[in-house]
Amino acid sequence: METFSSKLLQTAVEEFSRLPGIGKKTALRLVLHMLKQDGETVQRFSEALMQLHSEVVYCRECHNIADRSLCDICSSPRRDKSMICVVEDLRDVIAIENTGQYHGLYHVLGGIISPIDGIGPDDLNIAALEKRLHNTQEVREVILALSTTMEGDTTNFYLYKKLNAFNIKISVIARGIAIGDELEYADEITLGRSIIYRTAYEATTTR
Repeated sequence: METFSSKLLQTAVEEFSRLPGIGKKTALRLVLHMLKQDGETVQRFSEALMQLHSEVVYCRECHNIADRSLCDICSSPRRDKSMICVVEDLRDVIAIENTGQYHGLYHVLGGIISPIDGIGPDDLNIAALEKRLHNTQEVREVILALSTTMEGDTTNFYLYKKLNAFNIKISVIARGIAIGDELEYADEITLGRSIIYRTAYEATTTR
């Protein structure tokens, strides 16, 4: 157990270490770094976090994190509105956008089905996806771009069963992404090719 010379230092380290993937040693390095900054820098950092927490919203269409009710992607006239790419969260949107190979819309589920973690279909934005498809005739294809894990495959199968009633193509990203990998850790070339060479979901279930 770490011994700190300052209660204030200890409290700051404990708060930083609550962040995902941040252990006590990394938290201490971050806190000491912030201590070396001038007051204005620390103030900007603090205000950015407070503003993020109080003002950020979720897009009413795709549920991506946004600054207003309709995100820049959904509101852009340059996006291909015939395609919706279904992803787990914002990190996957960023990863796919960085490939420059996809120009359609997104739908952020907010997670994947994981019974061991107590996450079921009702905890995700699946009903909202069905509503989007029901309310528009523009969408011709839904691309399932979830992690190639057991939970991701389970979610893909559930979505396929739910969306199969719609008269649209349902595809899944190619297995250029290794089994067990998450999209955010894939390199841009591999991820880009996985999107370009996506296959119909039915083909993946009959191998």
